[in-house]
Amino acid sequence: MDLSLNSFAAQCHAILKKDGGPKGRIEVANLLRQVLQDAEAVKSYLDPDTPERSVLYEDPELGFCIVAHRYTGPKTSEPHDHAHSWAIYGQASGETQMHDYVLVEKAHGEKLRIVRMTDTYRLTPGVAHVYNEGDIHSPTRVEPTSLIRIEGTNMAHVTRDRFTLIE
Repeated sequence: MDLSLNSFAAQCHAILKKDGGPKGRIEVANLLRQVLQDAEAVKSYLDPDTPERSVLYEDPELGFCIVAHRYTGPKTSEPHDHAHSWAIYGQASGETQMHDYVLVEKAHGEKLRIVRMTDTYRLTPGVAHVYNEGDIHSPTRVEPTSLIRIEGTNMAHVTRDRFTLIE
């Protein structure tokens, strides 16, 4: 199977054009798993000079993006969602410890939304995980890692809410 970036993007486009909802995203995640299993494909998406975030492809019709991420050291993100969008995280190398959260209290006034952790799991090479709209999560990376992420829209242009974590 041709897993070049152009072919992968075209296959993602066809899947998401047919079904842009959760079922279509699962199909895209399955396709991303195939890319992650192909060392040559991964090398063509990620190289030693890839920065923390590099948009490889942005679909002109549907707006989804294929993004390469390379982290050279530890990095932790606060709990977040993808606002009105979704994302599929595909672990290429290293390991990401992912935490899921549930919304406990909505924001009001100056008060942030409050969340509580519900689950912790590992993303290891070859794993692709779908985060739909409103899915609150946070990654922790303690060593160098790389991933290929598909975003429903270019998240660089999206303002996200902040959350307060409670025990």
